[in-house]
Amino acid sequence: MAKLQVAGDAGIKAVRRQRIWQDYLTMTKPKVVAMLLLTALVGMCLAVPGIPPVEAVVLGLAGIGLQSAAAAAFNHVLDRRFDAQMARTYHRPLAKGRIETHKAVVFASVLMVAGFGLLWMLNALTAWLTFASLIGYAVVYTVWLKHATPQNIVIGGLAGAAPPLLGWTAVTGQFEPHALLLVMLVFTWTPPHFWALAIHRRDDYAKAGIPMLPVTHGIEFTKTMVLLYTVMLALVGLLPWLTGMSGGLYLAGSTVLNLGFIGYALKLKFADETGHAWATFKYSIWHLLALFVVLLADHWLMIWV
Repeated sequence: MAKLQVAGDAGIKAVRRQRIWQDYLTMTKPKVVAMLLLTALVGMCLAVPGIPPVEAVVLGLAGIGLQSAAAAAFNHVLDRRFDAQMARTYHRPLAKGRIETHKAVVFASVLMVAGFGLLWMLNALTAWLTFASLIGYAVVYTVWLKHATPQNIVIGGLAGAAPPLLGWTAVTGQFEPHALLLVMLVFTWTPPHFWALAIHRRDDYAKAGIPMLPVTHGIEFTKTMVLLYTVMLALVGLLPWLTGMSGGLYLAGSTVLNLGFIGYALKLKFADETGHAWATFKYSIWHLLALFVVLLADHWLMIWV
């Protein structure tokens, strides 16, 4: 009987340890970080005519990933009171009290310092740009912009649009105009992506007192803005081809993807139905992933053909 009790206690402890690590992993928003790293990797590959240096890719992705994870963890810390009020986020580790705040701060700080150190080994420009992006998201956006203006996601979106530039500078160590085109793509994509989510979760944001656009200006106005930004995204999406950065494969792929996004936005505005805002949000995620995959495929095609 005692042996069964010991085995049971050991099993419970193992489950708790697994749950703790899962909670820490949740704080880093791994799916978001993975998407950011894809855009950073594409920036690295487009920065050079051939294969980027292995050291720059490994250290760059590791450093950008750690800093992005740190920003996400700091976001959990700073938003914990608001997360507890929203159906989408009330189950998060800090909102539920499963992880103590000071432990989360230490965890985020370790990730931040480790990421900065890895990027410093590459070049100071990438290290400081990535750190600035972390501050922009974790502090400027989370603490101030998110609660100050309905244009929060437009202004704050610059931090989330930085990874392609960070990947580029990790390889080259310098700013270049084509890298900024990649930033413009993500920057223009961000508002319709988040506003579709905000429409779907409008009551949650209102309950938490967060002035997202559907809360302050209404859902219909937000739908119009989603449509306008998807059209703007389609126009910005032409720039890599117009500047000679990308070729015909990118032009065809991006046109199909952008027209698809516009189609979702048109239906959202003029023929909305239950769940379509959420469907638009999900499409926007696949849109960005596919857009950068097409950018990369076009780049390799231009090199090898």
